[in-house]
Amino acid sequence: MSQGASGKAADVVCVASWNADLISHVVRPIARGETLMASAFSIAPGGKGSNAAVAAARQGARVALIARIGDDDFGRMGMDLWSAEGIATANVERAAGERSGVAQILVYADGDNSIAVSPGAGAGLAARHVRAARGTLLNCRVVMASCEVPQEATLEAFRLARQANATTVLNPAPARPLPEELLALVDVLTPNENELHELAGPAFAGSTDVAAARLLACGARGVLVTLGAAGCRLFQRGQAPVDLAGHAMQVADTIGAGDTFTGALTATLARGESLQSAMRWANAAAALSVTRHGAIAGIPSKAEVAVLLG
Repeated sequence: MSQGASGKAADVVCVASWNADLISHVVRPIARGETLMASAFSIAPGGKGSNAAVAAARQGARVALIARIGDDDFGRMGMDLWSAEGIATANVERAAGERSGVAQILVYADGDNSIAVSPGAGAGLAARHVRAARGTLLNCRVVMASCEVPQEATLEAFRLARQANATTVLNPAPARPLPEELLALVDVLTPNENELHELAGPAFAGSTDVAAARLLACGARGVLVTLGAAGCRLFQRGQAPVDLAGHAMQVADTIGAGDTFTGALTATLARGESLQSAMRWANAAAALSVTRHGAIAGIPSKAEVAVLLG
């Protein structure tokens, strides 16, 4: 069984994507065929799954990864990061002769960004990797994944989570069609507004409430929509929506804000708190994350979130 730095079984398991972020700062989005000079460039740890796992660990959760990375310098960057954060890596496969994933990120002057991801070795993550981590999954409290990992791996992990009565959290980014078989295994779906409407389909576009209702009808137990500076909104079957206002923050960049939200949410759920309490904690963590540059550097500690929440 995978164990964290404490030596105890993990209570959050992340079916994780990993990539190195290649970040360029430009004034504005680049038009087709255009070249812009960047004001800065950096290479940093990334991947939605890895980011969310770090966010959960910094909120006090014991975290284990199920992942597949390249046996290269970028892969070693990931292993070093997870070791430093106390994240268990017994179920991380290092694929000989394969490259790790890479994300090319453009950060604009207003703090917004655009991202292109090449998953590299992560594209080979499969159900067999999940089954190899069965013992870890059957002893955890929360299992999370994103749409950056192959769907068969997420499906297998969420099936095992159901056997363990663990809560399942899916960040559906980048947005792609989700089969009802998978949605039926999701306890909390965490899309932003654009992802929500893409998932619901054009027939349900134009209304956040209608789009969320569609995903609930397709099987998801809860849909927690992130709204950027406006906060977030929770939809659950048979209940009125719950709104939570955002925090007014000075934005450095928004890289990793959604991952921080998902990771903080899972850590709070793993502590046994209610979904609404976890929503409040995640909302604050995401707000803090945008005040610093970069995904990992922006992820706050548990103590910092507690201060913001007063």
